[in-house]
Amino acid sequence: MATIKDVAALSETSVGTVSRYLNGYEIKESNRIRIEQAITSLNFKINAIAQGLKNKKTMTVGILIPRLSNIFSTSIIEGMEKIFDKNGYSILVCDSRNNVKIEEKKINFLHEKQVDGIIIMPCDDSGEHIKQEQNNGMPIVLMDRLVNDIDCDAVICDNVTGSYEAVQKLIENGHKNIGIITGQKNIFTSDERIKGYVAAHKENRLKVDKSLIIHADYTDKETGRKALINIVRSHRECTAVFATNYELTIGVIEGILDMKLVIGKDIAVFGYDQEDLIHVIRPSISIVKQPMNLIGEKAAKLLIKRMSGDRSDFPTIHKLRTELILTDSLRLRK
Repeated sequence: MATIKDVAALSETSVGTVSRYLNGYEIKESNRIRIEQAITSLNFKINAIAQGLKNKKTMTVGILIPRLSNIFSTSIIEGMEKIFDKNGYSILVCDSRNNVKIEEKKINFLHEKQVDGIIIMPCDDSGEHIKQEQNNGMPIVLMDRLVNDIDCDAVICDNVTGSYEAVQKLIENGHKNIGIITGQKNIFTSDERIKGYVAAHKENRLKVDKSLIIHADYTDKETGRKALINIVRSHRECTAVFATNYELTIGVIEGILDMKLVIGKDIAVFGYDQEDLIHVIRPSISIVKQPMNLIGEKAAKLLIKRMSGDRSDFPTIHKLRTELILTDSLRLRK
């Protein structure tokens, strides 16, 4: 069985450099490449139990998300798993079922399992239980959402700009009455995406009709379907709808089909998150695309840095750019 010494010899680096790499520290890019090549060539496996006993670590990370069925969350986990695998960490994924009380219980569960750190997508903007776990010494990184009154590392997207740009494109295509279907009122991303919606209206000197701002459940596409039907029936002047996450976008599409409307003819649609929507819906849906894998990778790297004891730039908030994918769903054909 290959050892760290074997990896060091084959990669022409020192044992100390290999050890630093395995424990998540930053090393020279040239050394990283040679070490990874040596690990692959030697089929080197980290003895997680021995390493944990030596370093007082379990080499396990807790991941807490609102729903295991949420495609956005699981796509992010794919990105972070690559980083954790490379650094010898296993992950323990928990589902809070979008409930703060359950979220608190799952954080306690992860604490009892002695995980070395936690990445969490919070249910809402309250964070006393998260702060308490931080005070217990647990490294924590937030993903996708910030919470109130807490200094914490985080990886988020620029929700305001993404929303603003989407609504701006709808306005440029002639829409003046635009509905927005977003998440619950006490969620960071809901507030941020409404800010972008409002900013686009104000810049174009359009009145914001608050009755066209609909709060639904980010994890339940059925609430998106009902919201779409409500908007269409109560606002006949509304020509476009912006759904602000994947589940709500699917719900909006289902609502449109139920009402026998045609996207791009009877109503314009802008969605969120999944590029796959472009390929399965006709006409294709315009979307705000978030860099889901990159969110996961950056969250994992940031947590590894904190678990190594490096708090030099705490708290760090990485804010990532979104991308617009534009299709014929924006304009209404006459």
